[in-house]
Amino acid sequence: MELTKIKGIGDKLAKKIVDSFGSEADLQTAISNFEVDKLSEIEGVSQAKAIEIINEALGNPREEFLKTEQVIQIYDDIIARILKYASTKYGKNRVLLMSPTKDTAKIQENLDFVMNAKETVSKLPVNEISDLLKKVNPSGKDKPKYDPSRAILVESREDYNRLMDLDLHKYSTIITAEESETLDDYEFVVYIFSTGQVDLDDAYNIAMVTGDSLNYEIVPETVLSYYYTNYELLCNVLEIKNILGRKSAVGEVIEILDSLESAKVDESVFDASVEDAKKKADEKLAESIKQVDLKGDEVLALMNEGMPAKIQSIFDEVIKEARDEIKDKTGCSFDPFIQKYPIEIDEQELERVKKQEIARQHINTFDKKVKAASRLSTLKEGIEAEIQEILEFDYEFALGCFAYYYNLNSPHIGDEFNFKGGIHLNLALEKEINIQKIDYFLKTPENVALLTGANSGGKTTLLETLAQISIMAQMGLPVCAEEATVKLIDEVYFFSKKRSLDAGAFESFLNTFMPVVITDTHKLVLLDELEAITELEAAVKIIASFIDLIKDSNSYAVIVTHMAHEIMKYIEVRVDGIEAKGLDDNYNLIVDRTPRMNYLAKSTPELILRMIYEKSDGKMKDIYGQILEKF
Repeated sequence: MELTKIKGIGDKLAKKIVDSFGSEADLQTAISNFEVDKLSEIEGVSQAKAIEIINEALGNPREEFLKTEQVIQIYDDIIARILKYASTKYGKNRVLLMSPTKDTAKIQENLDFVMNAKETVSKLPVNEISDLLKKVNPSGKDKPKYDPSRAILVESREDYNRLMDLDLHKYSTIITAEESETLDDYEFVVYIFSTGQVDLDDAYNIAMVTGDSLNYEIVPETVLSYYYTNYELLCNVLEIKNILGRKSAVGEVIEILDSLESAKVDESVFDASVEDAKKKADEKLAESIKQVDLKGDEVLALMNEGMPAKIQSIFDEVIKEARDEIKDKTGCSFDPFIQKYPIEIDEQELERVKKQEIARQHINTFDKKVKAASRLSTLKEGIEAEIQEILEFDYEFALGCFAYYYNLNSPHIGDEFNFKGGIHLNLALEKEINIQKIDYFLKTPENVALLTGANSGGKTTLLETLAQISIMAQMGLPVCAEEATVKLIDEVYFFSKKRSLDAGAFESFLNTFMPVVITDTHKLVLLDELEAITELEAAVKIIASFIDLIKDSNSYAVIVTHMAHEIMKYIEVRVDGIEAKGLDDNYNLIVDRTPRMNYLAKSTPELILRMIYEKSDGKMKDIYGQILEKF
């Protein structure tokens, strides 16, 4: 695609966009995958511009289809309603990319997709799924975590440079054979050997690997860091997939990561275990010695030879119990005590054992991590696919919720506009029993109709409902009607009533409005009380001329007007009517909002006045009463 054809993108920005993806082919792949976020991360590319780029590349004709400001507002309102059910950036971006089309295969494919999603949503715990989806995002990039307690020992400068090029220094210090005297500065060392030239003496904190080892066999975190970074994301993905009843490899990943967490070395366990055992041993010694009854010769032996057998036996038993307790807690058998009362801790022995045992645990943990990294490296592609699957599910879920809660139904594609049980989206979620669904149709040769009737009777709502049904159907969405047949068109226009225009604004309006009839495209044109734009006689002639020009085309139009009598003097056209029949007990209009075909309805302004009169009081009520007397 030629990026520079898009408004606001020059040669410099176009080059930056392509370079950021690596090539035009990679950019096209990203566009095919709807990667709005990656595009919008580029400096100078907003989210709106990213959506525009993808729409342009995919040939989405939104701007060609939505021809007036009010039609765009209706489209934006549809999108906004769907967005309320999307939780992830990916899902929201996919919704924002939805566009009308005339491709019947694409429309039917999307209709099937949405209706299946509606059925799926009807069986799901929607709130629980929604809460989980809010915590799902594209997987985060690896975040290398440097560990100053570890080192990688190499034998040559060449090995050193190779590991630096592999960025392994971001995880651990890399030292050469010449620096081997610093090994004692590290709790754990990975030695990459080839000739074995480094004299390790009796070092016990070293794991040895060969020079041809894979990255993760030297630093397993090169694989594991991706999973550590995305641990919470993976937990949420797994929970969603379990609810959906879908198979997942994420459970195995979580199990592996949790096992590594339990294998971490905790030096404080040794200190706490020894201190706790000492405290208990002192208490036991004190209590036991109080109960010892020494004879005269045992006292003399204590004075001349040291510890009598009875006391020694108590010390032996108490210290053995203390050692057993320490082994249970640390997994290591050693004696860190000096036999005195109170018992003293042999700090040097404790430190020696801690260092040795921690080194052993480091090696065991390293081996576990290497095995884990080996397995997880084979799963990564599948795990990323599962994350993407859930992101795509969010799009499906949003459309399914929209269709389910608004009770949308799949339309038929035909040669007319015809719907039964239709309702405006604004009213679809209302629970009031007095909301009336409506029926309406436009078909050849009656492809143009005047819509007449009472103010507040629902004429504008009918126009907007027809626009919604047309736009949604061509977006591949089910529509807000019990049944609907929709004709595919090229353009939708909606011109609404405005305040009277001055000469310049009126000229501008004509320059926008009249070209609608001279193009060969198939159109749906909705006009709402255009007589308000200028003098009534001029407006009548303009509307009559418009009808005359559009009647014999492949386009359709509905015109809301209070000037049907005058228009019919110039042109023969179908007239439909929505008529108020009176006021109910609460002085609200009684209106059958489904238009009567070929029926000129009265505006019945006296009913509106009476409604306002009954709901007013004081002087205002008197004034409305005086006006009503004149009817």
